[in-house]
Amino acid sequence: MNREEAWNLLTEYNQEEFHLKHAQTVEQTMRYFAEKLGYGDEKDFWGIVGLLHDLDFEQFPEQHCIKSQEIMRERGVDERIIHATASHGYAITVDIEPEHEMEKVLYAVDELTGLIGAVVLMRPSKSVQDLELKSVKKKFKSKGFAAGCDREVIKRGADMLGWTLDDLILQTIEALKTFSP
Repeated sequence: MNREEAWNLLTEYNQEEFHLKHAQTVEQTMRYFAEKLGYGDEKDFWGIVGLLHDLDFEQFPEQHCIKSQEIMRERGVDERIIHATASHGYAITVDIEPEHEMEKVLYAVDELTGLIGAVVLMRPSKSVQDLELKSVKKKFKSKGFAAGCDREVIKRGADMLGWTLDDLILQTIEALKTFSP
């Protein structure tokens, strides 16, 4: 599956600007981490996984990471993409555990990119370019801020990767700086 095919599939099931922007943010973040972690030859694959990870969320939120598997299998999508996208719902909606480093990155950065995006919106600059770790950590500790971003999932993702929470946040900020204004 190439990026255009993935985009067409995504937009068949998602029309809301928020969901499309989130998909693209996670796509670009995944591409960044593929390069950073030594999987540069697989960055397109990592990006497609990031793009499609919430394929079913807009139309089937109660079947998130379940319905997407069905949709993708009907389309003949590579099982590696299906497993990877479903695994980001581990211990939330499915029991498909992230196995590959790429799946663990997706699990960790999905919620975190949303939290960082919310922090950026509160900043006078509205930019990630001047964002510091301490700003994200402060909002991370505030349970009422971006309450939809599950902090436990972010922590679990960092643990899966064997990274500190600070390292995960810093690296994700760096990823976002490469493509966000």
